[in-house]
Amino acid sequence: MLNGLQDLGAAYLSFMEPMTLLYGLGGAFVGLIMGILPGLSATLAIALLTTVTINLKGNEAILVLICSYVGALYGGSRTAILLNIPGTAANAASCADGFALAQQGQAGRAIGIATSGAVTSTLFGVIFLATLTPLLSDVALQFGAFEFFWLALFGVTLSGSIVGGDPLKGWLMGLLGLFLAQVGEESLYAYDRFTFGSEELAGGLALIPALVGAFGLAEVLMALSDPVERKIHDLTDSVLPRWRDLFRYRWTVMRSGLIGVFTGLLPGVGEDAGSWVSYAAAKAVSKEKDQFGKGSIDGLMAAETGDMSSVPGHLIPVLSLGVPGSAPSAVLMAAMIIHGVQPGPMLMIEHPDFIYQVVAMTTLASIAILLFGLFGVRPMLQVLKVPRDILMPIVFLLCVVGSFAVASRLFDVYVMVAIGIGAYFLRRRGYEMAPLVLGLVLGPLLDKSLRRGLVLSDGSLIPFFTRPIALVLATITIFTFLLYVPAVRRAIGRAASMAGQGLRSLIGRGASE
Repeated sequence: MLNGLQDLGAAYLSFMEPMTLLYGLGGAFVGLIMGILPGLSATLAIALLTTVTINLKGNEAILVLICSYVGALYGGSRTAILLNIPGTAANAASCADGFALAQQGQAGRAIGIATSGAVTSTLFGVIFLATLTPLLSDVALQFGAFEFFWLALFGVTLSGSIVGGDPLKGWLMGLLGLFLAQVGEESLYAYDRFTFGSEELAGGLALIPALVGAFGLAEVLMALSDPVERKIHDLTDSVLPRWRDLFRYRWTVMRSGLIGVFTGLLPGVGEDAGSWVSYAAAKAVSKEKDQFGKGSIDGLMAAETGDMSSVPGHLIPVLSLGVPGSAPSAVLMAAMIIHGVQPGPMLMIEHPDFIYQVVAMTTLASIAILLFGLFGVRPMLQVLKVPRDILMPIVFLLCVVGSFAVASRLFDVYVMVAIGIGAYFLRRRGYEMAPLVLGLVLGPLLDKSLRRGLVLSDGSLIPFFTRPIALVLATITIFTFLLYVPAVRRAIGRAASMAGQGLRSLIGRGASE
């Protein structure tokens, strides 16, 4: 434990340089702008900034990305409060009470509540990030090729629930990502797969152009095809947090912080789940239930606390297991791989100090959003007045430049455009892109682990099911898949109902006797 505290202290000191702090503030600023603009997202912010930071040192680049992640979720509360349009999906629960407060002339107070809840809950989640990640990593060190296969397959299975409400569409996109990950020379024998004689395809599809196309270009096309009319509520009161609100609703902050971290730990459950579950829990125990949806401070505090504390929660399985639980964390994991850090069980061996560096990065991100929340609200809201037909071409230019800058290959730009156009039509049909990225990221690991396992076992599948950890992971993966089958879900529901009736009858019989 003492060594861990020393590593944590060293991580904080390593980020105290002026230029590093400037990178963190810059990442949070860009994330805030992305969050404030309706239709853009934390996922897009991370994807675009990955291209911009490609030549930075790994730690500095990942600092920028984590700060943009936190900043985007925080910035999304602005449009939820002022426009009744969530800046990101995680801010949807903030619309009802935040917008109601704005209509009552308390928009500044609502923003202050969002700021205080976001900062305290992020710092609350950082404590769990620092303590739980090393524990999970120690367990994960026992993984071999057989366990890695099931872990990767479990991640792809989660594509059915990571976004959207249709598991089949999620699985199809996850499988499409797995297929695209197989394009190029395979890792064991350098044999060309799906290249059709193209030397460019022999190198595989680069991850950054794929990310930028799936989220950047597709988002540009979606935004231009569906413009949104906006009317901003003016800020007439102070945006400084009222600390008496934070003290009065301190138990809401604690409860929602725990809920956010717990939902973040669950793979496939996004930041919006932390927000909605926290909101529902606050309403269930509140003495002011009738105020929810009409401008409840308790409700807004719970919603903003629940989604922000889920960010450190999502980072825990990413770092320790290499399994992202949401769309932004999936793209962040891909960015870590690009910058030379492989999240997962081997992280404690290859980069033992990186976990504590991520803790320091997340802390700096929370400080950055506090500074911008206190002093930069009014100027940053001016970006909402920029017409989309001006803003989106700028985003498209960043997509092109970012894709080309990675390897100075025009082919990467073609990949970005092809995937972006395909992603646009798929999104119009209700298919989300996060499962595609999940398949792209986990595809190489699944492929290598399967074939290495078969080599070690002389072609036998038995070790994939007989090794203790592999058996547990196989059981969880198969059970997770079956949960999405309607017949199985109905059977589980009937069994639970019958068990409940039986328990109630036993209790009633005991009481009568």
